[in-house]
Amino acid sequence: MPGLLADANIEGQCLVLLNILQSEFWRDVWQELRVTVCHFADLKLSKHVSDLKLWRACQDHDLVLLTGNRNLEGEDSLEAVIRRFNTPTSLPVFTLADPVLVLRDKRYAHLVAERLLERLIEIEIYRGAGRIYLP
Repeated sequence: MPGLLADANIEGQCLVLLNILQSEFWRDVWQELRVTVCHFADLKLSKHVSDLKLWRACQDHDLVLLTGNRNLEGEDSLEAVIRRFNTPTSLPVFTLADPVLVLRDKRYAHLVAERLLERLIEIEIYRGAGRIYLP
């Protein structure tokens, strides 16, 4: 099972989602998956790392990147990196469709957590997909 890396711009949202996934309702499934949650410091990455270095670090360390949405413009953007370097075996990037709503709406946060869990359970079918929006 790949690990999970929360982008620097959504650490709060990731905590909300992890609290939901570790709650009584989802705890058994979450623990069975044994998803390792990593942080930028674990990989010795700056919070201002380029999208290319971040994407490559995730692929090299078997981590799914959870992001609120990185830069969409230019040849160095995460979207450009995915389009240029993605292969059929690359792990996808999970992008929160509405990061602010994860913090403001408990029902929405639960929906996002459920979708995240579903995608992680079936991660092998999402390899090569590039970017997956949650929910």
